[in-house]
Amino acid sequence: MVDFWRFAMPDLRMNNTRGLFAEFLIHQAVGSSEPRVEWASHDVETDDGLRIEVKAGAYLQAWEQRTHSQIRFSGLRACTWSSEGGYSEAKSYNADVYVFAVQTSREHAVYNPLDTAQWEFYVLPRPAVAALDSDSVSLSTVRAVAGPPVSFAALNDCIRAADPRPGTNDS
Repeated sequence: MVDFWRFAMPDLRMNNTRGLFAEFLIHQAVGSSEPRVEWASHDVETDDGLRIEVKAGAYLQAWEQRTHSQIRFSGLRACTWSSEGGYSEAKSYNADVYVFAVQTSREHAVYNPLDTAQWEFYVLPRPAVAALDSDSVSLSTVRAVAGPPVSFAALNDCIRAADPRPGTNDS
């Protein structure tokens, strides 16, 4: 397995690998035992069925850059897929909660994706994302809507507090 990892995912600065790693971080934060399902309409599912979409971005890329990347999150709404019907005709917001994960390092020498202190997490419930009425959103918009970032240690509680499902946050 280690040989496969070294071959397929040696650099967590690669966009697809970073995204998978961010999903893994959220999976760990919420304590899920549910496996990742490639064609699911969301990225992480908790043991009680909360569906989480994870969007990841970073200032640094694996390739040489003249300037840091402008972080933008895309794919907020998407068609769903099922084995019975194939792809849905219309795009929709398919998760209960959206987590926007930003790897914040701006220098390759100190880049460490395993250090959760180098990540910022922003959590929004589906209604807040749907109110943006967009397929993509900039980091500045996420910050304006979500407020300050959440630490990795506080992520589970924040995700649970954002759960819009009826009866999940009743006092």
